[in-house]
Amino acid sequence: MSSEKDKQDKQHKDAAVQPDPETLHKTDPQENMKGPLSSLVNGVAEKMDEGESKEEADEKKEKNM
Repeated sequence: MSSEKDKQDKQHKDAAVQPDPETLHKTDPQENMKGPLSSLVNGVAEKMDEGESKEEADEKKEKNM
């Protein structure tokens, strides 16, 4: 009798679209994802981590327009 992990591994090996090896076994696979939407989301997350206030962000926005 095969274990649950073996069953899952077999399902993934037979999948039409394989998972990206860079994102396997990570706590947050989206950190390493690439593409237009993922890059945008990661950029927003980085800005939020910087602790920039709304006023500072609005000033930058107005300056860049």
